[in-house]
Amino acid sequence: MDVDFTSVAKLLGNPARSAMVAAMLDGRAITAGELARVARVEPSTASEHLGDLVRGGLVSVTAHGRHRYFQLTGAEVAEALEALAQICPRTPVSSLRASAEASAIGFARTCYDHIAGVLGVAILDGLLAQKWLVVSDDNFEAGPAGYEGFAAFDIDVDALQRQRRRFARPCLDWTVRRPHLAGSLGAAFCTALLQERWVERKQRHRGLLLTPVGDSQLRAVLDIAIDPHTSPTRGR
Repeated sequence: MDVDFTSVAKLLGNPARSAMVAAMLDGRAITAGELARVARVEPSTASEHLGDLVRGGLVSVTAHGRHRYFQLTGAEVAEALEALAQICPRTPVSSLRASAEASAIGFARTCYDHIAGVLGVAILDGLLAQKWLVVSDDNFEAGPAGYEGFAAFDIDVDALQRQRRRFARPCLDWTVRRPHLAGSLGAAFCTALLQERWVERKQRHRGLLLTPVGDSQLRAVLDIAIDPHTSPTRGR
């Protein structure tokens, strides 16, 4: 294979850079100061690491006044990192707080701009079971109930299908080891659930909180029941 893995491996091979990249997996832009605290390095050291990541093409930077904001360069970078996590060892948990955060991220999180974890896998299961989506080769297409179902969330399926980005595809979840929904549709559905307050962002990490309204509505709309302590189940 005519691919140079070593350039990306060198970028990710440093613990501080690895921690910074992991913090950006939710797709949001983060200041250099915040990333320095995440990586537990001095601001000057963080700037050096971020410069390496920008030059390496994994991270982009935008200036707003005196602040610079960093984020992954695109969904393809986040999805590649999510796939790489399949073969990476888990970070050792050394505190109750770290254990709680790991559990929360495993249950529900953003994978750049779509929903991952137990919740993401359960949502994809429900979309397929209710025929909102159907399998088509290695991707998904809108099914018989999909156009009307997604329209209820103000999601224009035809418009998404015209985008250059793949419409709907499986993204292998590194915590559940089953696919969740990625692509332009996965991003649009994540945005819709955040706007409807069915899910909310965590403040300390990229985990998502399933709200009581979201829990009851997902049961009603997609016939899925999600327990934070178990694997996804349907129709409990």
